[in-house]
Amino acid sequence: MTEEISPQIRGWWRIIDTATWVNEGLDDLGPALISFTGDDDRLGMHCLLAQLQVRGTKTGVSFSWKGAWEFDQLSGTGNAKVGKDGLLKGMIKIKNGDSSSFSAKRYEGSPSPIPDPPSYRDKWRRRW
Repeated sequence: MTEEISPQIRGWWRIIDTATWVNEGLDDLGPALISFTGDDDRLGMHCLLAQLQVRGTKTGVSFSWKGAWEFDQLSGTGNAKVGKDGLLKGMIKIKNGDSSSFSAKRYEGSPSPIPDPPSYRDKWRRRW
């Protein structure tokens, strides 16, 4: 049975660190954010824009995602939980690709909506 997203995790989080990917450029598309609101959840960092399907677990959340790195379509999975230090600690995995742990802090600002991931066709439309 799928559990609700815990109030401890529910909301917007500012990604501040990744273990595998370069932290420089995390904010290329605006603040690196991930949302766990239960309503149109999104991920935006580096050149990745993704839509999330989130479900609560006993200790946090797990999610699958579909999106685009620039214009290349990608998908994957992930999970996250709040650590004793109050930071969100998680893992983002790219299907048939690499994975990285990440850390995030609660985002108290008013987040701008993370845009829909671009389609591969958009790559060619924008060149003309």
